[in-house]
Amino acid sequence: MAAMTPTAARTTPEAAAGAPVPAPRPGAFRARRRPRVWRGAVLALAGAYFLVPLLASFVFTVHVPGQGISFEAYTGLLAADGFTESLLLSLGLAAATIALSLVLAVPALVAVRIGSPRLRPVVEVMCMLPLVVPPIALVTGITTVLRWGPEHLSRTPLYQTFLAVQNESFPVVLVLAYTVLALPFVYRSLDAGLRAVDVPTLVEAARSCGASWPYVVLRVLLPNLRASLAGAAFLTLALVLGEFTIASLLGFQPFAVWIVSISGAQARMSVAVSVLSLLITWLLLLALSRAGTVPSTAAAAPATTSRKES
Repeated sequence: MAAMTPTAARTTPEAAAGAPVPAPRPGAFRARRRPRVWRGAVLALAGAYFLVPLLASFVFTVHVPGQGISFEAYTGLLAADGFTESLLLSLGLAAATIALSLVLAVPALVAVRIGSPRLRPVVEVMCMLPLVVPPIALVTGITTVLRWGPEHLSRTPLYQTFLAVQNESFPVVLVLAYTVLALPFVYRSLDAGLRAVDVPTLVEAARSCGASWPYVVLRVLLPNLRASLAGAAFLTLALVLGEFTIASLLGFQPFAVWIVSISGAQARMSVAVSVLSLLITWLLLLALSRAGTVPSTAAAAPATTSRKES
């Protein structure tokens, strides 16, 4: 005699005979709807917390006492001295920082994950150190090195290197500093992605099929880490576009420093630039998040082929 399943054991004789099942009580629906109501209220409060200051800033930029509504603060942005240059500089620094951070972090974390799992605590501590060191201490050390280099290496080829990394058109020293600051966020994002993927199995399967190490990293691992890579780029972009301390103390003028520099003379334009920078940052972050959620065609192709062959 077959054993009865738990579902069959709970079936009442009336339900088995086809008798109508009584309707649930109204209180049960109310208990289920309450979390949705609270969820909507919390989201509404959070939205008001972020949107009300933005609306107030926008009203300040377009409302001129005694003149009414005027969009001069926004129309004058493109003609403002340094606006385009500083914005393009910040975007270029962000792109270079994202690329350098991923080039350094991805191979290191994959190597630790595959070959030396015991070194993971050491790598984690090293990547988390920038959170402990204040930016002012970091920029003080960078300034000391930049001052020491030309004084002691003026007769060597490295002298030109110290000058090249401080080029105002594209200061490489800021890319290096921002890479150090972004390292903890990049590490956390990539580490979470690597924990969710069976990296040793994927690598062994690809290597057994004759794939080279560059192919394994670029075509096997990176498509599976798409969301983690987008998250790391997301956080790095937000950090670079909003960083002020290091760039200001080193004497460079990316977008955040330019906004502060015009705030004293042109208050409305500085607020308009801040609102515009938030919109630009949100659009870029949405684009990165969208890139992290789109499925990878390169990763999906082998799976489709294997289904057809089977």
